[in-house]
Amino acid sequence: MSLPVIPKKSLGQNFLTSSRVISRIIEASNITHDDVVLEIGPGLGAITEQLITHANKVIAVEKDTALVAIIKEKFAKAIKNNHLELIHGDILNLDPVAITKSIRNDYIIAANIPYNITGLILRKFLESSHQPKRMVILIQREVADRILARDGKESLLSLSVKVYGMPKLVTNVARGNFNPPPRVDSAVIKIDTINKNYFPTKQFEDLFFRIIHAGFAHKRKILIKNLVDASIAERTLLLKIFTDRNLLLTIRSEDLKLEDWIFITHMVYTNH
Repeated sequence: MSLPVIPKKSLGQNFLTSSRVISRIIEASNITHDDVVLEIGPGLGAITEQLITHANKVIAVEKDTALVAIIKEKFAKAIKNNHLELIHGDILNLDPVAITKSIRNDYIIAANIPYNITGLILRKFLESSHQPKRMVILIQREVADRILARDGKESLLSLSVKVYGMPKLVTNVARGNFNPPPRVDSAVIKIDTINKNYFPTKQFEDLFFRIIHAGFAHKRKILIKNLVDASIAERTLLLKIFTDRNLLLTIRSEDLKLEDWIFITHMVYTNH
């Protein structure tokens, strides 16, 4: 299939061509006619075309000037009817609250996002004061595996997602479903019931991330050594926390579950 534009490697442009995968994204998004959907990087509009038939409104953010022109022409009617709002800009430079200023209620993110900024996008929207209620995103399979902790080992990335919502695999996507094909396989994941229920205050949220970053700072070290070295708390307090939680003093960060990290954060938070 010939393309109307030359894909830019610098923007991570690999256009999804599979109608089956697009259908799985739409299905997993659980979009109703009352929903507003934010699409990051609409590209040539393959997913956009389906989103606007299901949602009340679609807000699409595209950085590439050439693709903005294509979207404007392809969806001129939807734009005129305010069914599609096209924003020309870099998603990383835009404030989630500003993007969704016209949205009073929850919104959904559904997108084939640039793989090179997956982590930044997740952090930007999951930590936002105006979170989406659900995210269905097409990402690199290796990154999806890390988020889902499919090897049974948690990571900084998996914990940073799971503390806000419930990630699950929707479908694996082979590289042949794109034009041009990427060098890696991909996967669609769904992060559902996004919230900040684990965080009673912004200070608690900040402390949680400080603690997990300290915990994974030196993977070869045991957890308690990492936390002491980062001055998270006095060793005596950490020993009490580990004992109360029945955690081995030799345990490593990757072997703790989310609830263990929340417990540690709570104990450090209440003893400061």
